Amino acid sequence: MKKIIVPIDFSEQSEYALEAAVKMAKNNSDTEILALHMLEMSNAVLNTSDADQQQKMIFFLRLAEKRFTEFLDKPIFKNATITPIVKHFRVFSEVNDVAKEHGADLVIMGSQGTSGLSGMFIGSNTEKVVRHSDIPVLVLKDRFSKDIFNDVVYASDFSLESIDVYKRISNLFQELNTRLHLLYVNLPSDRFRSSNEMEQTVSDFFMQAEGNMKKLEEVNFVSDYSVEKGVLNFANKLGADLIAVSTHGRTGIAHFFEGSISEDIANHSVLPVMTFKR
Repeated sequence: MKKIIVPIDFSEQSEYALEAAVKMAKNNSDTEILALHMLEMSNAVLNTSDADQQQKMIFFLRLAEKRFTEFLDKPIFKNATITPIVKHFRVFSEVNDVAKEHGADLVIMGSQGTSGLSGMFIGSNTEKVVRHSDIPVLVLKDRFSKDIFNDVVYASDFSLESIDVYKRISNLFQELNTRLHLLYVNLPSDRFRSSNEMEQTVSDFFMQAEGNMKKLEEVNFVSDYSVEKGVLNFANKLGADLIAVSTHGRTGIAHFFEGSISEDIANHSVLPVMTFKR
C-alpha cells in the first residue's frame, strides 16, 4: 500500500482516522499519507473575479493551512510521512478525484456516532465519499487501538457476480498480512439452503474464482435470523478487528443478498468497516 488519503475536517473523528493511517503505514516505510482538507467553497466564490471574494478565499485557505499545522503538531504524527493538501472543492464526493490524481490505494475516514454511523447514509460527507470512491474506504467510529488488522470478516453470497470484489478483498488483506475469514450466512424461510446446497454454491464460486476448491474448507457457514445478525454475531465471537462489505458505488451501499444489509452492518457494527466498490 503506497498512498492513503485521510479527509480532515479537524474533528476528533478525523484525528482517529489519521492515527489509524499512521499505524498502518508503520508496516510499510514507503507508504505516504495524504491529509486532505476541502474548503467546500460555493460556485460564487470559486468562479468570481470580485476582489472581495478572492480575498475571502485567500483568507480561508491560509486559515486552513494554520489549522493544519496545529492539527499535525502531535507526537503520534511526528515521524510519519504526511503530506497536507488543501483543496477548494465544493463537495466531499471529489475525494475520488484526488485519489485518482495521486494513485491512492485507500481512503480512511472517521465518522461520528456511538450507536451507529450517525447520519452516514443520509447525506453526510462519509456517505458521499463511500458512494463515489473507486478505491476501498475504511470508516472508523472510534480510535483504533491496534497497529494492524489481524482478523477480518467478509460475508458473501458467493454469487459469480461477486468474484471480482472477492479477489480485490483477498489480495488487499493478503498484502496487509491479515487473516481473512470468509462467511456464508444461512437464513430461515425461503432463503434457507441445505448443507449440500451451500457447499455446491461455494464450490462453484471457487472453481470460477480460483480454479480449484481448496478454500472451501476456509469458509465459515453459520445460521441466523438475518445476514446482519449472522455477520455481527460471528465477528463478535471471533474477536474480529474489521468487517468488509461491498458497495454499488453511486447508488450507495450494496443491497447485499436483498435489502440494505451491508448498510445495516455498517450502521450497527461497533467495529471498523471497510467498503469495496462492486
